[in-house]
Amino acid sequence: MEVKKINRNRIFRLIYKNEKLSQQEIASRLGMSLPTVGQNLKILQNEGLITEDGVFESTGGRKARAISFIKDAKLAMGLDITKNHLSLVLVDLSGEILKSTRVSKVFENTPDYLKEIGVLVNRFIDDSYIDKSKVLGVGIAVPGILSDDKQMVVDSHALGLVDSNGPDFTKNISYPCFLSNDANAAGFAELWNTETVKNAVYLSLSNSVGGSILLDNQLYSGDNQRSSEFGHMTIELNGRTCYCGKRGCLDAYCSAFVLSNSADGSLPEFFNLLKKGGKKQEEIWKEYLSYLAVAINNLRMLFDCNVILGGYVGGYMEEYLDELRILAAERNTFEPDGSYLKVCRYKKEAAAVGAALLHIERFLSQV
Repeated sequence: MEVKKINRNRIFRLIYKNEKLSQQEIASRLGMSLPTVGQNLKILQNEGLITEDGVFESTGGRKARAISFIKDAKLAMGLDITKNHLSLVLVDLSGEILKSTRVSKVFENTPDYLKEIGVLVNRFIDDSYIDKSKVLGVGIAVPGILSDDKQMVVDSHALGLVDSNGPDFTKNISYPCFLSNDANAAGFAELWNTETVKNAVYLSLSNSVGGSILLDNQLYSGDNQRSSEFGHMTIELNGRTCYCGKRGCLDAYCSAFVLSNSADGSLPEFFNLLKKGGKKQEEIWKEYLSYLAVAINNLRMLFDCNVILGGYVGGYMEEYLDELRILAAERNTFEPDGSYLKVCRYKKEAAAVGAALLHIERFLSQV
């Protein structure tokens, strides 16, 4: 039975990674007999996971049937909890966002807040007009350090949860739930379903600086669930005071607040003023990039892999990427350019998407 399940999973994974395949091509690629492939295709079709999607051009004989997977056969929801809002997304098996919304809601460590989460999740799914049996679960992204079993938030500066077990965010949600650090979830989304990139460092530049490390497409959490706390790397000896109380942390130089504080707290307005030639914004941006380039080079030296810029600021980095690559390359001991530096694919709601994809990944591994 185990061999049969492994074969079925291999067949479905192959179909999943290709737009359309014929039965013959599946058998050839996987080295399986046509009867074995055919039996498994029937099972997958009966489970509502694959469908016949036209035919291929004839090569002389009967046209081969084209087989593809059904994207909305299963769905997953992602919930990103922040200090001031909640983001909700619905994704299909391909990782495509089918629906998203953002609700202004200040975090409170209270039973009423947890009840409201349950209400919002149920309403979001109800308003999506989907078959609820297709929903694999809800992935919950939170800013903070999780317990070893990833069931509770142990420490979160953003939510004001310090050295204590945080609230049970899953309490009022009637679907299976996974908890994930928000930056880890966002990093997971960036490498989702990619073949060419296996290792990457995701640097999240939001109201606090964090990130994630992905090695061979797997998140590295560290011995104490505190890996990727890039915001607390010392970037300037005895420098600015960080919210953690230490001095010189990267967070004090490269958080989104460093930029938005010069534009009445609005990051979009900062970049608007920067494009208009605002002198103050130009000076802040120049300094911001100089410190960011140091951090990027340090990450490149440590991990020797792609560095992906994400978070609130990462969403604006596309048009400034060449300038930043030059600054990073100037500090690099081994490489003449900064082509390893990338910008995020998901400009918005990356953490919510990544949290949802954890359910998708688990499902794909168990088909």
